[in-house]
Amino acid sequence: MKQQTLDSLPDGHATPVSTFTAFRATLRRDLLIALKRRNDLLNPLMFFLIVVSLFPLGVSSDPQELTRIAAGTVWVSALLASMLSLDNLYRADYEDGSLEQLLLSPQPLYFLVLAKNIGHWLVSGLPVVLLSPLLAYMLYLPADAYWTLVFTLLLGTPVLSLFGSIGVALTVGLGSRGLILAVIVLPLTVPVLIIGAKAVADVSLGLPLAMHYSLLGALLALSLSLAPLASAAALKISVN
Repeated sequence: MKQQTLDSLPDGHATPVSTFTAFRATLRRDLLIALKRRNDLLNPLMFFLIVVSLFPLGVSSDPQELTRIAAGTVWVSALLASMLSLDNLYRADYEDGSLEQLLLSPQPLYFLVLAKNIGHWLVSGLPVVLLSPLLAYMLYLPADAYWTLVFTLLLGTPVLSLFGSIGVALTVGLGSRGLILAVIVLPLTVPVLIIGAKAVADVSLGLPLAMHYSLLGALLALSLSLAPLASAAALKISVN
């Protein structure tokens, strides 16, 4: 990436700062903040674990019934866990004023927002992906569907974070935004939920999965291309 700005040094000289350097610094900052806020890091993961664990108690303890609903249960729980963690994406930066500094940066806002989205997924989405096989075992999901579940979550959970970022950016300046955020984000994420759950369910039926993987890959590429742009535009509207 080409150089975008200059940072002044005490001796009056300047050193060039690349967009990649700003991207890396933003990502590193968000990861360090997340590590210091252990509760924000653990809450989505614990929520995911609790929701999946409650399904056998509330629906049925029959192994065949749990096998039938396992894929949908894990995916719905992953979506809800992602929704729970979305509010942390820009809230702290908005409250301490660092979000305004981000908007004033001469670096392309697309890459800075993308860095924050990646950081959000690493602390909230990736742990869900890693924990999913254990919960799938608890729900009697067939062993041959484990890798499909992990792979679809690996493709789908970043889409949840990227699309969710748009809703958070639009509502970051509102005092009470829970319901509004859900109304904005859920319609964008439901297709990912449907495709991911259907792919895992189709493994047991011996159906081809190439179409499901292609659709999830296309949604991931689309969200990577457009979601940071939409989030950046929404942030400018919300903060100004």
